[in-house]
Amino acid sequence: MIDHGVSDRTGRRVALRDIDADNWRAVADVAPLDDQRDHVPALAARYLLLTTREDTWHSLAVCAGDDVIGHVMWARDEDGSYWIGGMLIDGAEQGRGVGRAVMRTLTAWLAEREGCEVVRLSYAPGNTAAGRLYTSLGFRPTGDAEDDEVVVELAASAVVPL
Repeated sequence: MIDHGVSDRTGRRVALRDIDADNWRAVADVAPLDDQRDHVPALAARYLLLTTREDTWHSLAVCAGDDVIGHVMWARDEDGSYWIGGMLIDGAEQGRGVGRAVMRTLTAWLAEREGCEVVRLSYAPGNTAAGRLYTSLGFRPTGDAEDDEVVVELAASAVVPL
């Protein structure tokens, strides 16, 4: 479990847990708001399949207390950078600061990993909410694109310790 003591705006502690026999169904059923489906899949099940069929990504369950409320995944690229992808917070849980808590928790954990110099992620240019979140956390555009998405990065040394 990855738990840095970060809470959402309602005071619930947000932690990241490995996907296991007890939580995989709850993670698979995580669904965004309808208007977000231009940017993310209809269910987190797609991300789970990706991580089980390929060796690149590692899925984590997003939990608030004992409840599974989302999905996020991470990877290490060939150049040594770490990537965050597939963050999906259940529509009913949005607007409570869960995404910010996930990003703070995961970036702090990744920054502590051996050889981590930079954390990157990409998002659809039209996903302005994601852009605002990542910018507010210190991510800066690299000028690169990944599958028509904006690539941003955060130096590990700039991650605020928790």
